[in-house]
Amino acid sequence: MSQIPTIEDLAQQLQAVSGAQEIDADAALQHIADVDSLDLMEWLYGFQNQYPHIPADESLFADIDDTTTLRVVHERILALVPAEAN
Repeated sequence: MSQIPTIEDLAQQLQAVSGAQEIDADAALQHIADVDSLDLMEWLYGFQNQYPHIPADESLFADIDDTTTLRVVHERILALVPAEAN
């Protein structure tokens, strides 16, 4: 059975990449201190390596705005998970 990351997993991974003290899943990504677009791309690269069965790419962040939270990104990731992995 393939692994599907939890929102907590994503927050921990982004925290590790960015060095942010805390990642609130419901805070707008653009407003989290210490998180920038390079951190998001580095996080995505790590995500792709850890979860190669999930076809995530830069489109996760294509329309990032003040309403884009880690929870929104997590929902987008879940929508990408192949049906047989659920």
